[in-house]
Amino acid sequence: MEKHITVRWGGSALDFTGTSDEGATVAMGGPDAAGVFRPAALVLAGLAGCTGMDAISIMTKKRLQVESYEVEATGTQRDEHPRFFTHIVVEHVVRGTAIDDKAVARAVELSARKYCVVGANLASGDTEINHLLRVIDEQGERSCDCLTIGPKGKGLSHYEDA
Repeated sequence: MEKHITVRWGGSALDFTGTSDEGATVAMGGPDAAGVFRPAALVLAGLAGCTGMDAISIMTKKRLQVESYEVEATGTQRDEHPRFFTHIVVEHVVRGTAIDDKAVARAVELSARKYCVVGANLASGDTEINHLLRVIDEQGERSCDCLTIGPKGKGLSHYEDA
């Protein structure tokens, strides 16, 4: 499988627009640009979106009564160049009715360890990714540290199978 993206300079400063083969676009800019993504923020958005899509798909198959679901990603970058992410915390916040904590944790684990391509790419390198889980339902609010993957592939299923 091959993916292709084209990024074009807008003609001024650090203004760029990325376009996918499907025609989706994203505006990017430097530190002084307002209302656009910085490239490193897109990495966090890609990770949150990727793991979120996997996890909600699994939760839906498990017939969990999810009313809302948010994924927040916070990354720490090195001070020196290249300023790659050394540590990322991903918090999954699930709200619903009679939520099965173990089923949600398993959905997050499957995404992190097996399905999310963005997380696998980051965790295969020098980035540690910590997944946290917060469940809110009629029983109250509960939190747990779900799992950590990376760096160097730690915790990824395809490394363990090799």
